[in-house]
Amino acid sequence: MALPVDAALSDLQKAAHLRAREGRLAERLAAVQGALKDDLGWVEQALASAVESGPRPATDAARHLVSLGGKRVRPLALLLSAACFGPVPPAARELAVVAELVHSATLLHDDVVDEGTERRGAPTSRRLWGNAMSVLSGDLLLIHALERTLIHAPDSMTDLVSTLRRLVEGEIVQLRGRTELDVSEVTYEQVLRDKTASLFGWATRTGARLAGASEHHQDQMASFGERLGMAFQLVDDVLDYAAEHSGKTLLSDLREGKLTLPLVLSVAERPELFEPLAKVHAGDPAPVALISRAVIEGGACDEVRKRARRQTEYAVDALRTLPVSRARDLLEEVAFKLAERAS
Repeated sequence: MALPVDAALSDLQKAAHLRAREGRLAERLAAVQGALKDDLGWVEQALASAVESGPRPATDAARHLVSLGGKRVRPLALLLSAACFGPVPPAARELAVVAELVHSATLLHDDVVDEGTERRGAPTSRRLWGNAMSVLSGDLLLIHALERTLIHAPDSMTDLVSTLRRLVEGEIVQLRGRTELDVSEVTYEQVLRDKTASLFGWATRTGARLAGASEHHQDQMASFGERLGMAFQLVDDVLDYAAEHSGKTLLSDLREGKLTLPLVLSVAERPELFEPLAKVHAGDPAPVALISRAVIEGGACDEVRKRARRQTEYAVDALRTLPVSRARDLLEEVAFKLAERAS
């Protein structure tokens, strides 16, 4: 049945708005990246070199993922955090590479755990080289990250290992949800803080430390990073229901049984959704459309967007205790633009 004209026009206007907003985000991120052109260019070359170090086909699987690009938000956050306290030191460049190596390793592992088929608009490494090689490829990147840290910033090793523990524990809690259907906000927040926010916090604290910031300012930068990471993931949760060009399959989190905040809030508001959700959790995809419609129409995605903006505001509040600088302004801009993204 055809949509009424007004509804069709409304949908077209919304789609145009999302494309325009995403275009503005790309332009602003490009402008921010331009301020660190030399540093980011060096990081990109170092990443390309790192993924070539090791035996094939593990290096092929790693290169495939890293060459697909991405926003490089974690290296960018580390470099800008260092720049808030002076010129970016060479060690900060090295650790910016570490941040992306660790992130890439988690993606290679996640795609195996989640049986993912697409990443950044391309087939996942596990589809091309198999699960075992994708896991080993991720392990190889983690080894590169640890070695680089030990050589260039050994004082950061303890903090990095602690962060890796949090990343693994967050993944375990999320994976546990495959067998134990837990839709509590407490569980969701634990996964959010450990699996996503911890690496952002490590990146911003490390950038500040390497640039000689005081302990107080390091703590403030860590707070900024964790809040930024939380906002980033909250928007990602919404994009599972709303984005057409996010580089992931729509409703993939829902189909994989991942705990996302729109879903948690919807079940809390409408407990009758628990039964169809349990069916999806057990492997029956039939209720996916019903649950998705309930999440979208119930306003949960709008609420999560609001929470993402709130976390962004908390993040920026932490920044404002730092000395005024162009780098601080750019970090603030990155935070707000990431919270607005549509893909």
